[in-house]
Amino acid sequence: MGTFFSRRAILSTSAVAVAGTGMGLPSLGRPPRPGRLRTGVEVLMADDYRLVRGQKVGVVTNPTGILPDLGHEVDVMAASDDVDLVAVFGPEHGFRGTAQAGGSEGFYVDEQTGLPVYDTYLQSGQALAGIFTRSGVDTIMFDIQDVGARFYTYIWTMFDSLQAAALAGKRFVVLDRPNPITGRRAYGPIMTPPFATFVGREAISQAHGMTVGELARLFNAEFLDRPAELEVVEMRGWKPDMTYEETGLPWVMPSPNMPTVDTAFVYPGTGMFEGTNLSEGRGTTRPFELIGAPYVDHGWADALNELDLPGVGFRLSYFTPTFSKHANTLCGGVQVYVTDREAFDPVKTGVAMIATARRLYPDGFAWRYDTSDPQRPYWIDKLTGSPQVRTDIDAGKDADEVEAGWAGPLETFAELREKHLIYRR
Repeated sequence: MGTFFSRRAILSTSAVAVAGTGMGLPSLGRPPRPGRLRTGVEVLMADDYRLVRGQKVGVVTNPTGILPDLGHEVDVMAASDDVDLVAVFGPEHGFRGTAQAGGSEGFYVDEQTGLPVYDTYLQSGQALAGIFTRSGVDTIMFDIQDVGARFYTYIWTMFDSLQAAALAGKRFVVLDRPNPITGRRAYGPIMTPPFATFVGREAISQAHGMTVGELARLFNAEFLDRPAELEVVEMRGWKPDMTYEETGLPWVMPSPNMPTVDTAFVYPGTGMFEGTNLSEGRGTTRPFELIGAPYVDHGWADALNELDLPGVGFRLSYFTPTFSKHANTLCGGVQVYVTDREAFDPVKTGVAMIATARRLYPDGFAWRYDTSDPQRPYWIDKLTGSPQVRTDIDAGKDADEVEAGWAGPLETFAELREKHLIYRR
């Protein structure tokens, strides 16, 4: 009988053999640039995985769980003798990122590492706790790049995983990453309980201005009846006023329609167009920056530029989406250009855009209506957290007046948020 080699030994040998060749499993062989920010996973690895030593570990991640040399943390950990990685948990779009919006990859064995990949998308409570138990892990790690908007679902995957870890008696470790649109402040309306869904489980603002590690602390302390055993591996060198480009980290698309950092900056506002019959740019190369509909003409761009909104300009644009709303139909509209990120308020800008479109095109504009949810039929209410934004716009209010309607709850949330910040503002 020949010599037996374990999967871990083979992977470890392969990783060493191909280091620097650009083939096979990537390694940590190329040192990062001096002075560059260190993510939570880098801090964990630099400490030789001491935090999870002697434990069976699973990780909730996706293609954004990368290292400075563009290698994926799962590939590197699977090849390491210093950590016992036994499972991967995939969110919406999947671990390797093969699924479109509203989809996942199902259960499978990852061919590159041989690890089982469990599908956690839309799983919560005891069902998700059962998945964690069956996987055999002692500790669940979370490492996904967020984009800073409440309705971007990865933070709710983290929330559900925290809750399920507590139910299953598992430890939960967040490997922190930057908020790419900065952590200066919170913007927008607050989610209210009657409108809680997977695009907003709890009462946080539409643009939260927090890292996933800070959000995990808030979720665990404020929203879970049974808190998990939580630890956050903090970044080194992140400052809350940093834009993503200033971190020195490579941008990996967190989802198929989040191609650039520019997309992330506008998304907390233009993501609200998912609650209307205008295209939010899905099916174009500039999703959430190109907004329009077949009934829109040049007047919308002119009216928006006349508002002189801080930090943003609008260009008349025509585009034809290849899928999603108005697929294969020519749309008139605008391209959104952020000219000053510090002055730009994404949520107020999105409200101004919707209010102006509704005023200019009363015969074309419509709210997206969800016939499967007759108690909460307007999708915009689920995105914004209550009917307030929709009813104010329907009443003819401008963006300043709509913003005044959420000012009080936002101030209350800002005080709660302050208690759980890690990186001081």
